[in-house]
Amino acid sequence: MGALDVSHLQYARPGGSELFHDATFRAGAGEHVALIGANGTGKTTLLRLIAGELTANRGTINVDGDVRYMRQLLGAAERTATVADLLISLSPMPIQRAASDLQRAEAAMAEDGSDRAGMRLARAHQHWGDVGGWDAEIAFDTCTTRAMRLPFDAVRDRALSTLSGGEQKRVALEFLLNSNATGLLLDEPDNFLDVPAKEWLEDALRACNKTILFVSHDRELLARVATKIVTLEGRETWTHGGTFTDYHEAREARLERIDEEHRRYNEQRKKLEAELTEYRRRAQRSDVFASRVRAAKTKIERHEREAPRDKVAQQNIDMRLGGDRTAKRAVICEKLELSGLTDPFSTEVWFGERLGVIGHNGTGKSHFLRLLAGETIEHDGVARLGARVVPGYFNQVHEQPELANSTLLEALLERGLARGAAMANLRRYELHEAFEQTFATLSGGQQARFQVLLLELSGATLLLLDEPTDNLDLASADALQDAIAQFQGTVIMVTHDRWLMHSCDRFLIFGRDCAVREALEPEYR
Repeated sequence: MGALDVSHLQYARPGGSELFHDATFRAGAGEHVALIGANGTGKTTLLRLIAGELTANRGTINVDGDVRYMRQLLGAAERTATVADLLISLSPMPIQRAASDLQRAEAAMAEDGSDRAGMRLARAHQHWGDVGGWDAEIAFDTCTTRAMRLPFDAVRDRALSTLSGGEQKRVALEFLLNSNATGLLLDEPDNFLDVPAKEWLEDALRACNKTILFVSHDRELLARVATKIVTLEGRETWTHGGTFTDYHEAREARLERIDEEHRRYNEQRKKLEAELTEYRRRAQRSDVFASRVRAAKTKIERHEREAPRDKVAQQNIDMRLGGDRTAKRAVICEKLELSGLTDPFSTEVWFGERLGVIGHNGTGKSHFLRLLAGETIEHDGVARLGARVVPGYFNQVHEQPELANSTLLEALLERGLARGAAMANLRRYELHEAFEQTFATLSGGQQARFQVLLLELSGATLLLLDEPTDNLDLASADALQDAIAQFQGTVIMVTHDRWLMHSCDRFLIFGRDCAVREALEPEYR
């Protein structure tokens, strides 16, 4: 077990605005500390600072022992990444360097097969063993067997993009929780996990004796796992030493104290300004009061230096998903079989329905949505859309290659919006301060909000939402749920969000036995 101390961290984006100016907290040995806050406040940035991926402008970080970092979107950075690449990236740095050397040596041997290349490969294998590479492969095998029910050799070269988001998370979590690391930094570990997997995660985290700092918006996970809660808001952190069950009361009390500090500060400021005004008036009649004027000015300057903490801005996100009338039968599936994932099934989705698609990770739910969105997915049978149905797809892992080099403002201008209209739309989604950022530099929650904005502007009449709330903070998730309720069209959504499921009229359940069936209530088999 290892401890983690963060003291007075300040960080501003290169050439941009300040994210926070005083992040201070401690995660003691064996503690499970939740880091929460609104989307875009800097939670992921804070984890990256602790992991050593970024450098703070000011402040100190002290880490005791081997701390590993699991990022929020595992498969989004490199489309060619494999299962082996993922597990190696989560390993200690000596393993990562040795794996890179071995890969280059194998490539050189495959290219010319010379004695020199053979010697290089032999040295790389020797180094791989010296740093614990063979032991690591045993751990990799145990991990994939637990998470995927397959040995490592069978899946090592499998592309991460062929795994669902939940499968990717389960592989990473199985490895990290059973590793020799003394501490873990977990960014939204519950995202994309199905309900049984979320329950497994809760039990695994509670049983783990490592020091864990994790980001989550899942209220049930926070209530069951967190032993302490650190909140990042108002450009600083504050710590609630209790559990999530009494967190909201503690936060309300803190906000009231900040409001009271501002009230007293403003009252004192008015008093000092009135005093300065009076001394200036008297100084016009007598030079005796000139020193009093200077003293009053000094008092105001000192008062300004002792300004209270920033007030916490209240979120006000306004999503306006429009929609339109379509044919009564919005989606028709006839003997549809997703190759290697499902048995043939038939179903119809009617205009205006809210259909929940649920089931265990890896059963084909995301493939089904991608097929309806028009992607090339291997299948048999028929899946077609009704007249005037325009699909709009929300990508689970936020893959948006067309936005890679565009800022948010540029992306909206390219869609025909005038600058003023574009900024107004960004402001409704509380993204206006990030208008010059590219999509890739946004937080996961900001990326999700921007995807919803693009859906709003697309004119879609069929929303295909793949885990839309996973990266959203509570206020954003509530705004999306309200927008879905007002949407004048059809919605098909893959979700493991136990709260969002209440919005569904019925469910399409993808089973582990490859069967797909309809139900009025959510269930997992």
